[in-house]
Amino acid sequence: MLKGFTHARLACGCTLTFREGTEGSPVTGVVSEKGVTCAISLHVRDLPMYDFREAIRPPTRFVPVEEEEYEEEG
Repeated sequence: MLKGFTHARLACGCTLTFREGTEGSPVTGVVSEKGVTCAISLHVRDLPMYDFREAIRPPTRFVPVEEEEYEEEG
């Protein structure tokens, strides 16, 4: 369930409402009203604004540590 905020106004003038999210994101923000002065073409009424937090997370697979160059002795 959603707790707390139910809507928000962005700096561009658009209004968001929050809905239950899908896998990987518990909440989805949907543009409920496009601002009159909004010049952002990605803000479309009734379409969700996607959350790309999973792409920012560190990898879960083992990442090998880069080894330094070896010098020959003698």
